[in-house]
Amino acid sequence: MAVEVRRGTQAEDLTRTLIQLRKLIEELLEAGTADMLGAGAAMNGAARSMVLKDGWTSPYRRSGDSTAWVSPPLWAALRRRTEVLAHLVLEMYVRGLTTRDIEDALREWGGESVLSHASVSRLSERLREEYEAFCVPDGSGFAVVYLFADAICESLRQQAGLQQAILVTCATLRDGSKMLLHMSLGNKESERDWLEHFRSLVRRGLPTPLTVTTDGAPGLIKAVDAMWPEAERIRCWVHKMQNILDKVPGAVRPGLKAHRVAIRDAADHAQRQRLAEEVMAKYERSYPSAMEGLREDLAAGLAHLKLPPVRRRSSGTTNLVERSFEEKRRRLPRFRTGNA
Repeated sequence: MAVEVRRGTQAEDLTRTLIQLRKLIEELLEAGTADMLGAGAAMNGAARSMVLKDGWTSPYRRSGDSTAWVSPPLWAALRRRTEVLAHLVLEMYVRGLTTRDIEDALREWGGESVLSHASVSRLSERLREEYEAFCVPDGSGFAVVYLFADAICESLRQQAGLQQAILVTCATLRDGSKMLLHMSLGNKESERDWLEHFRSLVRRGLPTPLTVTTDGAPGLIKAVDAMWPEAERIRCWVHKMQNILDKVPGAVRPGLKAHRVAIRDAADHAQRQRLAEEVMAKYERSYPSAMEGLREDLAAGLAHLKLPPVRRRSSGTTNLVERSFEEKRRRLPRFRTGNA
């Protein structure tokens, strides 16, 4: 039910935005047509017709008894930019709308669709083709050193509640460049789904990475250990810190966070181990749950200190994965309201 409500809201918001845009364009087309026919020319609204060309519907009007078609210059300009509408269709499909939803949202005042069913289907299929092409390239040529794996939850049509997410793997290459390696749908808590995700990378020739940075999801951790037992697994300190701070009162958080940052930025592994033990001894009695969170998987939480200093901070968090989706999230609110 919640998924249907969300889909309905998306369709309504997109429809409202499209109606506003369409109304403005129609008014401009009317004005341009009147200019071409001359001041005071009668427009026969009942004779409005639609001419379908290459899957796109172009508005033309006839004036009075004239049999001449009128095409304002604005329409020619819009026709040269139909890729904008194509991009909008792809955005709508990714946002969770079906082909029928998209057709309804693009329906014109006169009851005719701006795009034919075949055109919408063809544009939607482009996503699948681009994704398959993305998954094909040989990964053996990528000098992958540091790997990062995380799950991103988005409102996809294939999603059922929050059980399915986008499983994402990014990498830092030997030359320092960043690369998005693979995306797939799956249960973010499922060891099986993560294993299949990683196996796809291995089938494409991905070499064994030096490190793999993850959050604390048990299924993901098991999949990493099973797929790359030789790699050093690093626990994301951002996720770990947030989990610890969530278990203590607000007044305690600043002091505990300062201790946690000191542990993260320790000069070496031994110093970090000593600082962690001091913090656990200090807060153990008052906040046992938080300290259990610090103690849990501590070896992986300290592992980034085994790397060269220049790589420690960037390799100690899965922020690289999340940053890959920041631009998309920043733009999405523009499509969610009628004032976009």
